[in-house]
Amino acid sequence: MATTNDLKNGMVLRIEGQLWSIVEFQHVKPGKGPAFVRTKMKNVLSGKIVDRTLNAGVKVETATVDRRDMQYLYNDGTDFIFMDLETYEQIPVTPETVGDAAKFLLENQEVIVASNEGQVLFVELPASVVLEITYTEPGLQGDRSNAGTKPATVETGHEIQVPLFLNQGDKVKVDTRTGAYISRVTD
Repeated sequence: MATTNDLKNGMVLRIEGQLWSIVEFQHVKPGKGPAFVRTKMKNVLSGKIVDRTLNAGVKVETATVDRRDMQYLYNDGTDFIFMDLETYEQIPVTPETVGDAAKFLLENQEVIVASNEGQVLFVELPASVVLEITYTEPGLQGDRSNAGTKPATVETGHEIQVPLFLNQGDKVKVDTRTGAYISRVTD
């Protein structure tokens, strides 16, 4: 248990049986009436974001989130299999839980898997990953109809927009939060 004075960004609360992560919060002390805390919270499982107001000093139930470094091993057709780097225990994670992270997940890649009471909540990728372009059309010099970018398929099967000068076989750094091209990677 914690009070609203102890709130921090990223803290996970259990409210009405559901887990909510605090995105941002603000203590408000109006001239008239009692103080309160205005929060923006994200449902850990569904991703839904809501605004909620809590009275100042009210006790809220915190949830313990266990974040472990794990390595992605493979997809067995139904689930993604991750291995704990300390215990070598392998755990299956459903595609719904992995979500958009699957677009940038490579075998043997290290990620953070967050769980609560044995239930996997989400998979957290590094801020950027290096992926190889497996298919893209040749860029034509002078073709500026689409601001100098073209679609390219990376080795995970996901399609991103890249500059015209990149070709098949080139390695690129991709932002895992937005899916945007960051830079070309030279070996």
